[in-house]
Amino acid sequence: MTTSQSAATAATTPAPDAPPRTPMERVALALASGATFLAVLDTTVVNIAFADLHKSFPTEALANLTWVVTAYTVVFAALLAVAGRVADVVGRRRLFLWSTVLFTLASLGSGAAQGLDMLVIARAVQGLGAAGMIPSALGLVLAHTPAPRRHAAIGVWGAVGSLAAAVGPSLGGLLVDVWGWRAVFLINLPLGVAITFLTVRKLAADRTDGRRMPDPIGTVALALGLGGLVFGVTQGSDWGWTDSRVLGLLIGGAVCTVLALVLSRRHSSPAIEWDLWRSRVFAGTNVSSFFFGASMYAYLLSSLLFLNTVWRYSELKAGLAVSPGAFAAAFGAVVVGRFAGPSRQWLAVGIGSAMFGGSLAALYGLLGTEQKYLEIMLPIGIVAGVGIGAALTGISNAAAAALPADRFAAGTGLLMTSRQVGGALGIAVFAAILSNAGMIGPHGYLRAFLASAICAGAAAVSSIGVRERAGR
Repeated sequence: MTTSQSAATAATTPAPDAPPRTPMERVALALASGATFLAVLDTTVVNIAFADLHKSFPTEALANLTWVVTAYTVVFAALLAVAGRVADVVGRRRLFLWSTVLFTLASLGSGAAQGLDMLVIARAVQGLGAAGMIPSALGLVLAHTPAPRRHAAIGVWGAVGSLAAAVGPSLGGLLVDVWGWRAVFLINLPLGVAITFLTVRKLAADRTDGRRMPDPIGTVALALGLGGLVFGVTQGSDWGWTDSRVLGLLIGGAVCTVLALVLSRRHSSPAIEWDLWRSRVFAGTNVSSFFFGASMYAYLLSSLLFLNTVWRYSELKAGLAVSPGAFAAAFGAVVVGRFAGPSRQWLAVGIGSAMFGGSLAALYGLLGTEQKYLEIMLPIGIVAGVGIGAALTGISNAAAAALPADRFAAGTGLLMTSRQVGGALGIAVFAAILSNAGMIGPHGYLRAFLASAICAGAAAVSSIGVRERAGR
């Protein structure tokens, strides 16, 4: 059975004791999956376009070009938690609609940018749109899906994200080869317009609970704090960890984050809802999400760069080479969503993380300068992909089960923030390892694979804590 067939089965097979599926349930899942596809695709295709970007802006240093990625990443991570909180207050459909419009317009602006400054600004706006889309999208799915079918719906949602990651590198390479780097942004327009149109026509407005908007001071402090921490970690390897700018960002980010936490304990409409953290399952899934994000994001970047710099694969060939693993992740997501019940989500997290960590350890022990794609990289990449899909879906399902219905988007935003902050730290560690290794041969990459394996192991261990908490 193909991945798409599995996804269709997961989406259409009734769960025991579940009411009949409604058109609104199907629409919410389709639109949320489409928006997630857009956001994930946009992240993966841009990595392939760096060489062509440098041709268009030859006077810009490579460090300046990395702002095309950094601007998106920092804004996205900084505003996820805030956006999830706002979605539950103003309405998930409303935030989803306007975030999709903003993301689509920013994609047009990115594709039409005539200078690097305008491109970076447009990418930051894209990050703002994506931060609003993701938590409101999953919040819509959870709100419109009966509890017995939520695991399967999250499995399909996660599989679509994995499919976007699968086609991103190869599609990005093809678009850049044929039309240039602008095409990787303009490709978002048809799907963005379609999602906007269908949201207006097909998705009914959801009821809000009448609560006030979150504390503005705490909200700004939270966004600045997370943004400062992620930005500081991201730039640490380039600027130096003792550089005054990095230290200022990290210290300022920590102070602002602590301020947001303190204000949230005292305010009647807080930026961060402490009630969510009273659920030990939800708190545990955030720990797993942090460690797994650190491992996964470092692996996704290091595997592409290894193929490109050590094995001398072209961007397109490297993208095609990692695609089977991403398709395997989609398969793992669907299987866990379809067959793992509420009491087994901790197993999905633990086994998936262990599979992923074991795969990374195998890469550390087996890879070298000799090109052995079929013998080593392909089979290990497939096992790693299944582990990624299983673990991410298990984390999302366990968190969703612990959230009250009126906090779906807020909880999703916090969960995704944990993953993004962990991912920023993982990539920073990867960059530091390469810098210390001097980019000589495969050694730096192998050390990075080992560090990622350790983080995946930490995620596997944390899954035991989720199980213990769930049983209390």
